[in-house]
Amino acid sequence: MESNEVEIEDAPPGYRSFVWQYFGFLIKKDKDGNRVTDKTKTVCKLCYAVTLYTTSNTTNMNHHLQRHHKNVKTAPEKTSLPKGQLTMKQALTLPLSSPRAKQVTRLIGEFIADYMAPFNIVENRKFIQMFKVLEPKFKMPCRGHFSEKVIPEIYNETKQSVKECLKNANCIALTTDGWTSRATQSYITITAQVIDEKWESNSFVLQTRELSESHTGVNIARVLRNALREWELTRPQTTIACVTDNARNMHIAVRESGLHPHIKCLAHVVNLASKRGLAVSRVARLLGRVRRVTTFFHKSTTATAVLANKQTQLELPRHKLITDVQTRWNSTYEMLARYLEQQAAVSAALSSPEIRRNAREIDTLDNTDISDVEDIVKLLKPLKTATKVVCDEKEPTVSLIMPLKYMIEQSMSPDENDTQTIASMKSAILLDISDWYSGDCNDMLQECIALDPRFRSLSHLNNEQRESVYARIREKAAGLHLQRNQTSDTDERTTRASASTSGAAAAEQAVVMIETAQGAEQSQEEPVEGERQTQDVTQPPPPKKTALEDLLGSSYTTLETVQSSRGIEMEILSYRNGIPIPLNSSPLEWWKVNAYAYPILAPLAKAYLCIPATSVPSERVFSTAGDIVCAQRSLITPEHVDMLVFLKKNQS
Repeated sequence: MESNEVEIEDAPPGYRSFVWQYFGFLIKKDKDGNRVTDKTKTVCKLCYAVTLYTTSNTTNMNHHLQRHHKNVKTAPEKTSLPKGQLTMKQALTLPLSSPRAKQVTRLIGEFIADYMAPFNIVENRKFIQMFKVLEPKFKMPCRGHFSEKVIPEIYNETKQSVKECLKNANCIALTTDGWTSRATQSYITITAQVIDEKWESNSFVLQTRELSESHTGVNIARVLRNALREWELTRPQTTIACVTDNARNMHIAVRESGLHPHIKCLAHVVNLASKRGLAVSRVARLLGRVRRVTTFFHKSTTATAVLANKQTQLELPRHKLITDVQTRWNSTYEMLARYLEQQAAVSAALSSPEIRRNAREIDTLDNTDISDVEDIVKLLKPLKTATKVVCDEKEPTVSLIMPLKYMIEQSMSPDENDTQTIASMKSAILLDISDWYSGDCNDMLQECIALDPRFRSLSHLNNEQRESVYARIREKAAGLHLQRNQTSDTDERTTRASASTSGAAAAEQAVVMIETAQGAEQSQEEPVEGERQTQDVTQPPPPKKTALEDLLGSSYTTLETVQSSRGIEMEILSYRNGIPIPLNSSPLEWWKVNAYAYPILAPLAKAYLCIPATSVPSERVFSTAGDIVCAQRSLITPEHVDMLVFLKKNQS
């Protein structure tokens, strides 16, 4: 293209790239002969070649200069800054490796774990904008940095802290249960309950692991055994109790994994017994009628509005009706109790002309039905209270099981004034609940009650049964005391032998040095006597008994056993003569203050009272996991589920 045929317009002053020294925009003439600048094409001032141009893109022009005008100076050389000096962009950004950036990043990771926020929150526009205001120099890392680096680091640190707590605990009890996520993945959660040296109860969620195989007892046992190894929970000559629901696969899993004793969750026992009572034919039909009423009001907005109006007119609480859930018997109790509360408003609403046409199949309960509902609610109230105690109490120790079971059995005893419906319910509940906690489990639970200062009088037992319980406690406490003394003596002897060996080795090393200095003329190939002695003491022999131990060892041991037996007798007598503490008091607080007075009984009490009465601690993880494995992140990996549940439950 000839130069006289091309008109070029220089780039505006704001265009700072070096290529604009050699390029300009092409000027054309429109149909009317007016000169128009074409910003889609640039022209080389050296060869008048036309190049396509898009806004802020100088790549085509730069390539043209490199190919056709190599003698032309291209991009200016970058001037290196002195060492330690930052560019403007670097000066305005906080390096990710700086202490301040690490602190901020760590806090964001802890926020994600505690708030159960999805990882992509760090890519949220408003979240980033907030940090630009709070920490302008901080550059938000990507979501992968948090999911693959920050959260695993926090998890590993917290895991090590939990391991230390478990390592220092003499008594440990486990609870476990299974659940299914929103993404239809099966998990097994394991929690640990410990009592530390200050008699304070601590609960930890150890792990939440995916179980892709069938939920057989063998497969669950494998998960439990792996947890015991991973968390280093096994103790010599000590068993670990485990609390689960009443499923047969859990019974097999606990047995196969070597955990003992196996305690059935009291909340599940009460749940099964209550369901058995609610399954009585007359009660089941009555529940079906109440359920149809509550469901009708839940589905109809008009009926709900009319019910609210009737509640106001009758001065009743504006509470919604409750529809029960088949898997939770206490929701059935709440449904019936709420129906009784709102009975007048429900009857008035169903009789109103606004909803009468749509409620033809819904019939209200007559006086006989209402009387039965009242009796059912009254009968189920002790069961509701027992469930609330073991689920809501801060320290639901295993010592609560038998007193609550005894209370339920007493409330279910036949009465001549019972109606046929109530008599059938009592019989069904009593038959179901009496089968639980029998045999060896019953003996162990009775011992737990005796070591709880609230129930130490064992008022629910006769004299012969009380003496039998305390006889077993005497035997177990004495055995545990002897075992602890033997362990203590072994440690002391080992320490003494180690110190003696160290002293002998030091003395022999000095002899070696002297003999080596005096016998320098000896052949280096022949080891000196001192060296042979040093080699011999590298593996010290077991500590020898002293002459006094050889002479009086058996007598001394017998005397020690007698004194120990007398000590436990005195402790049990003193403990039994004490006044039971109030029911609202904490047994752990009592033992914390009085453990020094019962040095033989206290370790056994700690071993028993660390066992929870229910597996609710592991089941409470379900709600947490439901918030983590939500619809927004149903594809989260099982590894991240484990980490996030662990951090949510264990972070301080």
